[in-house]
Amino acid sequence: MTVFRGPEEVPAGFGPAVVAIGKFDGVHAGHRAVIERAQVDAASLDAQVVAVTFDRNPLALLWPDRCPESLVGVTQKVRLLGETGVDAVLVLAFDHELAALTPREFVERVLRPLGTRMVLVGSDFRFGAGGAGTPETLRQLGSEFGFRVDVVDDVRAVGEGRRVSSTWVRELLADGDVERAARLLGHAPSVWGEVVHGLKRGRDLGFPTANLSPALEGFLPADGVYAGWLVDEDEGLRPGIRYPAAISVGTNPTFDDVPVRQVEAYVLDETDLDLYGHHVEVEFASRVRGMASFASLEGLIAQMTDDVARVRALLT
Repeated sequence: MTVFRGPEEVPAGFGPAVVAIGKFDGVHAGHRAVIERAQVDAASLDAQVVAVTFDRNPLALLWPDRCPESLVGVTQKVRLLGETGVDAVLVLAFDHELAALTPREFVERVLRPLGTRMVLVGSDFRFGAGGAGTPETLRQLGSEFGFRVDVVDDVRAVGEGRRVSSTWVRELLADGDVERAARLLGHAPSVWGEVVHGLKRGRDLGFPTANLSPALEGFLPADGVYAGWLVDEDEGLRPGIRYPAAISVGTNPTFDDVPVRQVEAYVLDETDLDLYGHHVEVEFASRVRGMASFASLEGLIAQMTDDVARVRALLT
């Protein structure tokens, strides 16, 4: 898969292309429906599939106070889009210059260099300064610039009738329901970041952990202990080495000396694993329990021992 970090990186003569446009926050089942439709159209047109997305939620620039926390960062988003099988991803830097483009200018600067023959969007798609452009606007411009536009219907949950959305996934993660979130996403919810030095308290307690930098990508689920996986991306292998792990999310209330929520992952049965400086993905598979404070170290160690046993049972 090719990644373009702006239209200027698209080589001359690129295309023809079927383009799916969206924020793709989380690359959930609704986003995948748009991409799958693009892949079908691309097969009939003998074209490449290109996902066009942004380096941030546009609201982060336009209305920061209304901007929700992102489910994934750019690194995660590009990887997840690649896993869908698209041929290329165009990541647009959503800055004031891009925000000021008229719908016509957006088509000229973003879609035309891709050799666009078909564009797929969701029903709520808006583009151009002030969100002036709608799918109908895009259709009108398409008749002039030589591409067709198709609006892909929402994916809805059977029974609940609710559309699959990033908002719904956030709600589930905020409740710690990582299993239902994974079903909506089509992949495990995760965070990505660098392993940094912590207080080394876990090592003293017999459970050495990999601490992620607070400057991580991804949406943290509710505080608690989770079963999941740590994927080491810095071993020269792709997609990386996967280790089963017991994962803690929170501020460690027993000691009350961690000022911000943090992610710690204890890789099962590994006491000498050196991950400092490595970039890792921590995937959440199932919630074991909520966060709790313990009156003694003995009580904490006993609980951690039980947590690890439960994690082992869930992952094997």
